[in-house]
Amino acid sequence: MNDASKRNSYQFPLGKHHRSEITTKSGRPLEELGIEQVSSGQVDSDDVSVSAETLELQAAFARESGYAEVAANLTRAAEMTRIPNSEILEIYEALRPGRSTYYELLSVSQRVASMYSAQHTAAYIREAADAYRDTGMLKVDEK
Repeated sequence: MNDASKRNSYQFPLGKHHRSEITTKSGRPLEELGIEQVSSGQVDSDDVSVSAETLELQAAFARESGYAEVAANLTRAAEMTRIPNSEILEIYEALRPGRSTYYELLSVSQRVASMYSAQHTAAYIREAADAYRDTGMLKVDEK
């Protein structure tokens, strides 16, 4: 089933209508998760993390409903599921105002694009670099 036909076979909200088909980041079907599994320690962090596929489906619903910005956020979130948490924290730190130079942010953007194929996230970081440059929010290079 291709993405378009798969999307057309789903109803929103996914967690209500497709609990047996929607899987978490670990690959466990949503229907296998409940309070009992959490209480008994049968669940780890990837079991309660959303999968890229689910985020992409939600992005498609948002796009089709006219919420382009929400769709863009969900698309970036889907990409970010491929990025290790330690790298996410480094990106977060780099994007804090006054923490990075323009070229450091561009370097982060290139790394995210090349290492994780996260083109939308990389574009967002470049956009932030331009906005920080235009508003004086960059780290002053101490050279």
